[in-house]
Amino acid sequence: MYKLLLVVACIFFMMACNNSTNQSTLTTYKNIEVKYPLSKKDSTVKDTYFGTVVADPYRWLENDTSAATAAWVKAENDVTQNYLSQIPFKDAIKTRYEKLYNYEKYSAPFRQGKYMYYYKNSGLQNQSVLYREADGNKTAEEFLDPNTFQKMEQLRWLASIFQKTEVWQHTIFPKVESDWQKIIVMDAITKKQTGDTLELKFSGASWKGNDGFYYSNYERTKQGNVSSAKNDNQKLYYHKLGTPQSADKLIYGNDAHAVRYMWGYLSEDEKWLIIGTANETYGNTMYVQDLSKPGSPVIPIVTDTKNSHGIVDVDDNYFYIQTDKDAPTNKLVTAPVADPKPANWKTIVEAKPEVLSTSAVGGNIFCTYLKDAVNKVYQFDRTGKQIREVQLPGLGTAGGFSGKKDEKETYYVFTSYVNPATIYKMDIASGKTEVYKESKVQFKPQDFESKQVFYTSKDGTKIPMLITYKKGMELTGKNPCLLYGYGGFSVSLTPYFSTSNMILLENGGIFAVPNIRGGGEYGEDWHNAGIKTKKQNVFDDFIAAAQYLVDNKYTSRDMLAIEGGSNGGLLIGACITQKPDMCKVAFPAVGVMDMLRYHKFTAGAGWSYDYGTAADSKEMFEYLYKYSPLHNLKPAAYPATMVTTADHDDRVVPAHSFKFAATMQENQKGTNPVLIRIETKAGHGAGRSTQQILQEQADKWSFMFYNMGVKPDY
Repeated sequence: MYKLLLVVACIFFMMACNNSTNQSTLTTYKNIEVKYPLSKKDSTVKDTYFGTVVADPYRWLENDTSAATAAWVKAENDVTQNYLSQIPFKDAIKTRYEKLYNYEKYSAPFRQGKYMYYYKNSGLQNQSVLYREADGNKTAEEFLDPNTFQKMEQLRWLASIFQKTEVWQHTIFPKVESDWQKIIVMDAITKKQTGDTLELKFSGASWKGNDGFYYSNYERTKQGNVSSAKNDNQKLYYHKLGTPQSADKLIYGNDAHAVRYMWGYLSEDEKWLIIGTANETYGNTMYVQDLSKPGSPVIPIVTDTKNSHGIVDVDDNYFYIQTDKDAPTNKLVTAPVADPKPANWKTIVEAKPEVLSTSAVGGNIFCTYLKDAVNKVYQFDRTGKQIREVQLPGLGTAGGFSGKKDEKETYYVFTSYVNPATIYKMDIASGKTEVYKESKVQFKPQDFESKQVFYTSKDGTKIPMLITYKKGMELTGKNPCLLYGYGGFSVSLTPYFSTSNMILLENGGIFAVPNIRGGGEYGEDWHNAGIKTKKQNVFDDFIAAAQYLVDNKYTSRDMLAIEGGSNGGLLIGACITQKPDMCKVAFPAVGVMDMLRYHKFTAGAGWSYDYGTAADSKEMFEYLYKYSPLHNLKPAAYPATMVTTADHDDRVVPAHSFKFAATMQENQKGTNPVLIRIETKAGHGAGRSTQQILQEQADKWSFMFYNMGVKPDY
């Protein structure tokens, strides 16, 4: 199922640290003079909502390709880089972080045909290299090295999609600087390009034999700027190898009944085409087509979008479907392939209080449960009988447990806030598990601890929070602390190991993550408690987390930083406009800041399930207007703030951050700096190069420490 705002997932590549930790040293730094660029205002730009006139003087910044906006971006970046360059320890932090980051990183392996494939990064490579090993041969062959591509800065991510047979295999990979992907097809045996090139957005590709693949796409029109292109009416196509994209066959979708999102993929045996559609980020339809019978119709299974469903597996008799219909934490059902409508569904794994996610491999079903933001995993047979609990190495996040029906082994990755990501191999029949690849970072997990606490939000709701720091640390209220949050789109924040966070922890710092409402940690009810006219719960939960940390002397307001990205950027923006004195430093990243116009840009309309829109009703407009970060900036002493965005972000368009930063600079009445860091030739966050990551994180920690008066021990 399609999820628009992905917290992506990269949790298993966020690793490493060292084995030394010190209490932070406080000092007084000089104020770095900041002279903000002149941001022109157009007082004539106004909108009227249900009789209320709302000014939008910086709307010209929505045109992200105009000469005026380009000049503004350059001027703002010059100010930001001038400020950061004067921080005396910035280069030392980058050097330290580079050392922490420089170790071999592996992905879990996956089998295709006669090969086992995996990604490896030697340490500081900008992109991981794809390797493969033939059956019975442990000598690795370099299959594809994206670091050799031209225009390296435009490589967003690398995905390998192989077809079933051992004779022919193909891989596709995108090279773009936004959510639009350029796909180039190559022969996986000869490693020669086939000449097939496609452009698409919000889609993968699902191979059918040696012939071609299914994919979904929007009509790409020329637009003057990122903000102007909306994502509507996605359709499913089939691309036959050796033909131009313009000749691709329309499989499903039409203009008369447009849907915003559509996806299609094949079952492992390529008998069934599985199709889903959605108009928002929650709820989807589900259809199937029997490809073994030429001319067979598309069969509807679920035609409304009131719930979310996904087909986990299929065999000769049943579709195995994960659904939250009548089960807010999800359950697993079977649907007869002969007549799969919901009336014939049979539950084989009942819903529990813990949130369920399912996967299939080796003829088995693996059920991963989320209990208070940490995982437990169980192995089931296809009747729903539990075989065993998978013994994980501790409390943390486990991901994997997927593959083909004939697999004898499966792989999974385990990580936590204090455990570097480790890859495990499990024998499916016996359950025996062994370490497959272990992180080589020099780090002693036993020197640190993650403590889970439950605190009370404004309305009395208990919220869990994981707090990570060095064992034996004295809680004096003077410890630098970073509070990270998201709170939306049913996204669950689970523990992950981060090399970047080690910069904080080894300097006497604390990393805290509350699992606030709007997320998926306790199922759809938890999600729905933080949407539309309940969105304030999300902000209240986060503000209460900050208060808990202060009250219990983990930190103080002068030593607290808050951070969030995308929907989390909205969270940070709303919190500092509602309570400017809640923290010393704020990092709103790629945030949704204009809640009255967000649905008018690119993917924004699909977020209305969580947010509602200003066009829905007077009540909804007034609710959004009351908390919209852009519209609630007023003259005040705001925290030291570094807004971050990218000039080619066509998901949360940069206009949000541009207008917010210009307005905040105008209204800052305190001495704290308000900067905006704009990554050029970059998108929403995924696919950044190693050098971009190193520089970004060095800038972040330098800005935070400097404004707190913390002297890092470098």
